[in-house]
Amino acid sequence: MSQFEKRLALRVRAHLSGAAPGIKLQVYRNGRKLCDISEGETYPHYDLASLTKIIFTVPALMTAFDERRWTLETKASDFWPSFPAPGIEIAQLLTHSAGAVWWYPFYREIDLDSSESQRRAWLKAKIESLEWRSSDESVYSDIGMLALGFCLEEMVQKPLFEVWEDLKQRLYPGLYSLTFHPGNRAPEPKNCYAPTENCPWRGRLMQGEVHDENAWALGGVSSHAGLFSSVDDLSGYGMFLRNCLLGASNAVAPETMKLFARRARPPGRGDWALGFMMPSASNASCGRYFSSESIGHTGFTGTSLWYDPSNDLLVTIVSNRVFLGREREDFKRLRPMIHDWVVEELNC
Repeated sequence: MSQFEKRLALRVRAHLSGAAPGIKLQVYRNGRKLCDISEGETYPHYDLASLTKIIFTVPALMTAFDERRWTLETKASDFWPSFPAPGIEIAQLLTHSAGAVWWYPFYREIDLDSSESQRRAWLKAKIESLEWRSSDESVYSDIGMLALGFCLEEMVQKPLFEVWEDLKQRLYPGLYSLTFHPGNRAPEPKNCYAPTENCPWRGRLMQGEVHDENAWALGGVSSHAGLFSSVDDLSGYGMFLRNCLLGASNAVAPETMKLFARRARPPGRGDWALGFMMPSASNASCGRYFSSESIGHTGFTGTSLWYDPSNDLLVTIVSNRVFLGREREDFKRLRPMIHDWVVEELNC
């Protein structure tokens, strides 16, 4: 272990109690792995939660953009004629500025005895019945990402899981652990997966089944949550982003990658590129030192990925912080500190 890793591990270890049962952290700079830390009780695989949005939904839309299936002026209603907000553009859904409510407990109403295709048909109709309010500000919304999933299906004329399978083969052929669990059935023994909580609604410990109730009710495959991965393969996805931005990969056209990674909201209206989070002026989850051009995302379960192209710096984190309680704020405070420590230690 390098001195950089040792110093960073000590700082993480000193602050981990109360934040998460365990954590895995990797750091890459200039394309080279500098750090691979495991602290506390860790597992081979983790529920990535909302990182699904930037690993699946956003790249799927990037490839469809390359194929000229849509443009920045394309409206959701072009693919979904009965969409409840006819003037909303695909780009507004990506920047969370479409006026969608942030969340809805679909899982409480959906018929779990129906087929998965019937559940998605029910969900589509339910989204059509929700109120969408025009807003100048971005409001983070799972509903908007669910809507994008239906738009994707119409764009490529395939069910959502087939869209993922094609995308994975095309963009992530070597990232074997990066996968959905269709039917909420894990491909590996349960003890390979970090447990997320004893769920009162489902009546059991969630381990190898997606934590997000709406994604679970849809059968484990969704455009907003559902992917699992090892920390190695999460970093592999981060390196994919890096290579696309640097023009070292033609999996996505460089101009498309740069377009999606560019700030898309005016100052004060939201810190978003097209689907990617960007650092806020204060309290950014990537800390104080990542440049304003950085892109990333966080996951409710305690996962995150941030890449700073200005410094060619990638930080990936997996944990199961929700196991200690969904409402605990300790991990939310720890995550930006970790990013700060990474930069400080590198600059020593």
